[in-house]
Amino acid sequence: MNVLKIDGGAPLVGSVAVGGSKNASLAILASLPLIDGVTELANLPNISDVRTKLELLREFGAEVTWNGSTCTIDTRHLHYFEPSDAHVRRIRTSFYLLGPLLTRFGKARLPMPGGCDIGDRKVDFHLKALASMGAPVDTDNAVYSVASDSLHGEYIYLDFPSAGATQHLMATACRTPGQTVIDNAAMEPEVTQLAAFLQGAGARIEGAGTNKITVTGVDHMGDNRFRIPADRIQVGTYLLAGAITKGRVTCTEILPEYQAALVTKLKEMGAEVEVTSDSVTVGATGRLKAAEVVTLPYPGFATDMQQTMVAVMALADGTSEVDETIYERRTGHVNQLNRMGANIKTSGSRTIIRGVERLQGAVVEASDLRAGAALVLAGLAAEGTTQVHNVHYIDRGYEDFEATLNSLGASVERLSDTANV
Repeated sequence: MNVLKIDGGAPLVGSVAVGGSKNASLAILASLPLIDGVTELANLPNISDVRTKLELLREFGAEVTWNGSTCTIDTRHLHYFEPSDAHVRRIRTSFYLLGPLLTRFGKARLPMPGGCDIGDRKVDFHLKALASMGAPVDTDNAVYSVASDSLHGEYIYLDFPSAGATQHLMATACRTPGQTVIDNAAMEPEVTQLAAFLQGAGARIEGAGTNKITVTGVDHMGDNRFRIPADRIQVGTYLLAGAITKGRVTCTEILPEYQAALVTKLKEMGAEVEVTSDSVTVGATGRLKAAEVVTLPYPGFATDMQQTMVAVMALADGTSEVDETIYERRTGHVNQLNRMGANIKTSGSRTIIRGVERLQGAVVEASDLRAGAALVLAGLAAEGTTQVHNVHYIDRGYEDFEATLNSLGASVERLSDTANV
């Protein structure tokens, strides 16, 4: 296992061209069994979760080749396969393969998925909807099994606008006979991006990006080229890195509207923000002010940004509060930040942050992907040296993280945890 060694205190200054979206990439890769053709994905992030998903597709017979940041996946000759636990349990979005595999082979069998332990991420929405479409799923022995030769379009109302359920069901409906309507659908950008990809392969989808999506099933989906848009959570992370270090960071080649909730909150806290048609710049010259954040489905404040925002709030003037309404156990960063001198407490879904004037470098451990990013940001702003362990969590969502930070003026080094750090 690796360790990130961070010498803090330097303001981060410069521009970043952010890589492709992790969440969009994983949803797109999960949909590939729908496609009888060759898919070319540009700007596909070379992160551990993507590599794991590609290995899983290889087990089904997909041919995968890389050329720089472009990946070509040939799914013309897939064969039915019951994958091992090893790949499926490593990433939660493996479950999104269930419906596409069902439409391809008439059956599917997948072990229960893994991912970060940040709360109870139920798949009930998926299972109820698949059953209503003629495909009841058996869940015995920690394995999801489904077989059906009578899939049909259906009206589906999601009790919660789950991005994962919306993506999974929208993809499944593309090769399901008839018309499927997904009501109370998630409006996350990654849903819109998946829909655009599927449409490029021949799918008939209307309403993606609204709370009602209509899909008319088609008999064939073929060759497609698609460029993965910039990862909006990475964008937010680098913008917060500029704010927490009292520097100035610009993220280029992005869609600024995806950062609206974050930008609004940073302005409220006193950060300097500039927005153009394809970039956002965030900087700070002094101490930011405290604020309140409530995580909500898009277009609200993203749950994936709350842990890094807590790191920024740890140094803000006053008492901040974060109400996490999506995941009930997304607090793995709190005790670790407190080891660095932060003053943070939790009460139910609320995190109360009493800002301190400085953080001190310490040895800390990432408990999940976004907690790891929060600890790195804290280390960048802290006095002295910080060692962040369990870097494999960070590698699940950030490509060349330390190299990008160093290009902005940080001092971050990746070491083996057996080294003398």
